[in-house]
Amino acid sequence: PVPSSTLVEIVRGEKSAPQLIENAQEWVVAIGKTPITVNDAPGFASSRLGVVIALEAIRMLEEGVASASDIDAAMVLGYKFPVGPLRLTDMVGLDVRLGIATYLQSELGERFAPPALLRKMVEEGKLGRKSGEGFYRWGD
Repeated sequence: PVPSSTLVEIVRGEKSAPQLIENAQEWVVAIGKTPITVNDAPGFASSRLGVVIALEAIRMLEEGVASASDIDAAMVLGYKFPVGPLRLTDMVGLDVRLGIATYLQSELGERFAPPALLRKMVEEGKLGRKSGEGFYRWGD
C-alpha cells in the first residue's frame, strides 16, 4: 500500500530537465523515502509489476492451483512481500485492479488481460475490503 511504501517513482518525461529529476531525487531522499527514476510509460514500474503478479495470482486461484491464503503466503513467506497479491488486491479494490488491468491491456497487450474471475467478482459487487468481501471476508 502506498502510505507504507518507502518507494517513490519519479517519472521522467520526454522534456523533463535533468536538474528537475535530480532535485526530485534529493527531495525524496530528504523525506526518508527511496527514489527510482522511470521513463514515462503506461503503469510506470511498480504498478506494472504489481498488476502482473496480482493477475497471475488471480489466474492461479481461478485454476484451483491453491487457496487465496496459500497463494498469498507463497509471496509473503517465499519472497518476503509485506502482503500477498490477493490481499493487496482486496485492499486496493478489485474494481480498481480491473480498471488498471484493462487500461494496461489496451496499451500493452494481452499479457495484462484481466482474468474472468476478476471480472465476475466485480460484477457481483465483491470489491474487496470496501464491500466487505473479495478474495477474503472483511469485518466491520
